[in-house]
Amino acid sequence: MAGPEHTETAARRSVAVLDTSLTRRLDAIGTGAYVVDEEGRILAANTRARAVLARSTEDLLGHDAHDLLHRDAHGQPLPRTRCGMRQAFHAGRTAQAEVDYFARGDGSLLPISWLITPYDIGDDGPGTLVLFHTVEHAPETGPQQEPTSRPLPELERLALLADATTRLTSTLDVDEALERLVSLVVPRLADWVIVDLITEHDEVWRTEVVHADGGTLVRRDDLQGPMPPVPEASPMPLSRALRGVASTVAGPGTYQREPDSGIAVEQRRLFDITGMHSAAIAPIRSTRAVLGALTLGRAEDPVPFTPADLPLVEDIARRAGLALDNARLYQRQRKVAETMQNHLLPQMPGVPGLQMTVRYLPAPDASQVGGDWYDAFPMSDGSTALAVGDVVGHDLEAAAGMAQVRNMLRAYAWSQHEPPSRIVTRLDEALQHITDVDMATMIFARIDAADDDGQRQLSWTNAGHPPPLLISRDGLARYLTDGHGILLGTGAGTLRADATTLLPPGSTLVLYTDGLIEAPGHSLDEGLNRLRRHAAALAHRPLSSFTDHLLRRVRPAGNEDDVALLALRTPAPGAPPAGR
Repeated sequence: MAGPEHTETAARRSVAVLDTSLTRRLDAIGTGAYVVDEEGRILAANTRARAVLARSTEDLLGHDAHDLLHRDAHGQPLPRTRCGMRQAFHAGRTAQAEVDYFARGDGSLLPISWLITPYDIGDDGPGTLVLFHTVEHAPETGPQQEPTSRPLPELERLALLADATTRLTSTLDVDEALERLVSLVVPRLADWVIVDLITEHDEVWRTEVVHADGGTLVRRDDLQGPMPPVPEASPMPLSRALRGVASTVAGPGTYQREPDSGIAVEQRRLFDITGMHSAAIAPIRSTRAVLGALTLGRAEDPVPFTPADLPLVEDIARRAGLALDNARLYQRQRKVAETMQNHLLPQMPGVPGLQMTVRYLPAPDASQVGGDWYDAFPMSDGSTALAVGDVVGHDLEAAAGMAQVRNMLRAYAWSQHEPPSRIVTRLDEALQHITDVDMATMIFARIDAADDDGQRQLSWTNAGHPPPLLISRDGLARYLTDGHGILLGTGAGTLRADATTLLPPGSTLVLYTDGLIEAPGHSLDEGLNRLRRHAAALAHRPLSSFTDHLLRRVRPAGNEDDVALLALRTPAPGAPPAGR
């Protein structure tokens, strides 16, 4: 059993992984800052904090922040029951104190002012952010200050911007980014938030209108929707923001004058319906373009916005613009990739007497294209060719290589009436001279027309690929391990083998790529056994249902590879001829 020292060492090692990314975020904050986990252990500290505290990264990471830093006015350890920061930490709320004391690495006592607030650290769970700066004149004695309910403006601004940076930049989904933006600003800064976005067709769409009703966010769908065009020279605040000109404080009186555009009419309607008496309007920009405008409004809150509030609103809008731009670029890339993949992967031919179905699942974190592929096509002699392969890579280059391999295979298979092994040998020789494909695996097979007994012969060759799986109608599953050879692209020039077997009536043949059976931390045998067991159990299902359930059950959790799968079924005895 591990002792306390071993446990503490392991804890420090685990948070060291988080420190790198968190520290980069914290270094953007212009004051001392550190983040603690749910147990109060320090996960990261910025350069300013390390310098002020005279402590190295190793002195801070993994340590309980209270035990390491918190002291009373006399430099003695501060009881947890008297620590206002600790109380706010356990309550999960934002709080601050004007004077408290930290212990520096050299043993001296450091008077500080602090703010503490919940902080999202992503998949590693909730955290807490502590911001602090030194206090020049602090009383030498006296009771500890209890945190007040209203934080210092500068510390609150830094905490909000740190939270905005973390939450907005950690998603590549536009809708989720907007939801996070809304939850950041209401009711923290305003009780109304309005987001107007410029679409790719230069149209303005009022995307978000949300009201903070107590602790509940209420979405006003009736106020959302298309907006009139942006006037080119209008001096009105929203029009200027949508042109990227400037941020402005506005009120109902701003839009009571004669409207100069349709947008001005909509803004007057917005103020009338929401009851906002004050609003701050800022452009949402990316590094490349103006994406829209952010409006923060106050109705229940009697304090109006002033020009002094605009820098904070602009900072939040700027972070929102970067997040939205990244999300749009990512979604555009995914759309292009999906379209390309759909054109690269063929439709299955209709073969009398055979059922066929195919599936392609992209890698979860890739750009929706990769080197995995399938194919099936009729041959000139009446047989049917089948292929499943994998070109190394998970990007557009791999997808382009996959298209080259598939098209060349079709040409050789149609023109050369030779066994599968000879066709793949010719393909391998050509790949090394006329393509950029480095390595690839593949199974190429052909199914002959049915004989008088209704049976079909399968012949195949395997170039370094996982073996096909054949399941009888009674649920007996076996791998077709014969005909195995080296992968394509090695230049070894070794002879390839052919293998043959009969496909019994009602049997199911499964060709697949390694993403279906491989997972980090698990052996290939484990994946093959998992596939065999589930395929046998699902053999009685219709082919489409068989394929979908097989993918859901067998594809490993956390798999980072794409998957191509081709399933084929011969007709059961007495069954009518099947289509595809």
